[in-house]
Amino acid sequence: MADLTTAADAGPPRAAADRRFATTLIRAGSALLGLVAFAVLVGPLLVRWGPEEIDPAASLAPPGGAHPLGTDVNGMDILSRVLHAGRLDLGVAIASVALAVVLGTALGLLAGYRGGRVDDVLMRVLDVFQAFPAFILALAVAALLGGGAGNLVLVVALVNAPAYARLVRAEVRTVRELPFVEASRTAGASGLGTLWRHVLPNSLTPVRVIAPLNCGWAMLTLAGLSFLGLGVTVPAAEWGAMISLGTGDVVAGRWWTSVPPGLFLLVSVLGFSLLGEGLQERAGVVR
Repeated sequence: MADLTTAADAGPPRAAADRRFATTLIRAGSALLGLVAFAVLVGPLLVRWGPEEIDPAASLAPPGGAHPLGTDVNGMDILSRVLHAGRLDLGVAIASVALAVVLGTALGLLAGYRGGRVDDVLMRVLDVFQAFPAFILALAVAALLGGGAGNLVLVVALVNAPAYARLVRAEVRTVRELPFVEASRTAGASGLGTLWRHVLPNSLTPVRVIAPLNCGWAMLTLAGLSFLGLGVTVPAAEWGAMISLGTGDVVAGRWWTSVPPGLFLLVSVLGFSLLGEGLQERAGVVR
């Protein structure tokens, strides 16, 4: 009996500790993302050089003087390019995940609510997309569509949408059988009205938890595609392209051409990861 009492008493403190841990992760991730967002939004207004402006007298100049983080092989200011690239990387990541959520949610709602043949056909189509490793599929779609920010948003969204569709479908199949949904149908609400007012809002919890993690994955995918020459290419400023351009310089001791964009990418992905992990922990505590 003493053991049972001890275990029961240990429940609430454990839940409170988990909740505090989740809150710490969320705050840490939000703080990192806030710092990066502030830097890339405000920083370019304070920098003297443009992201594609060339200083012909300062090719591969080390940090200092007119170029606080040095210049690349083309004489372009690293600090300016890193800050402007952050706008592109964050914008593409957030836009692509938002588009993936919209597409995946629509497909998941349709498949989960209708069921039957519609569900079977949609799930088999999604199986085809998910049979490939995500980055390999992104490479293939990027090679087909070409580079550019708009195409990259579409590429990352298409690769991520099937996962959201499956998440939403699973939730919809559970929610549609709950008493309040049945009551809505009994009261005469239309199928679309029931879907919009009751099923959709109660099916998005896993989407809200997973989306921040996928923002980090989207940034890595964008950087990887640009590193391989299938995303944003020089002279446009993008972290993956900057790392690719400066890879050979690191061996020669010119670290400033690739380390700063790599650090910004690292901090951004870490911020999204901590935020997503914190949201997952909080969702687990609530359940």
